[in-house]
Amino acid sequence: MSAPLIVSIPHRLGRDEAMRRLKAGLSRAASSVPVLSVDEEHWDDNRMTFRVRALGQIAAGHLDVEDAYVRLEVTLPWLLQRFAEVAQIAIQKSGQLLLTKRS
Repeated sequence: MSAPLIVSIPHRLGRDEAMRRLKAGLSRAASSVPVLSVDEEHWDDNRMTFRVRALGQIAAGHLDVEDAYVRLEVTLPWLLQRFAEVAQIAIQKSGQLLLTKRS
């Protein structure tokens, strides 16, 4: 089994505002990536568990929203491991934009 892809994004919004922005912005962010679709998304308190599909492959993980950072952990199947570095950079940039711009 492969090691999970982990991305940590700092913010200064507090947990509630960060969660509000993420809940509103995740679908929009996924729709901007043509090869990515969200199969499942479930929130339990400050944790979102999800399953996404990309290039016919399924990846699952969770996202934890804390007062000063958001931590995403996703396990990628073998085929998607080749794109892990690119995915990590894209997630980091999108997350920072979502968590730093004024809303």
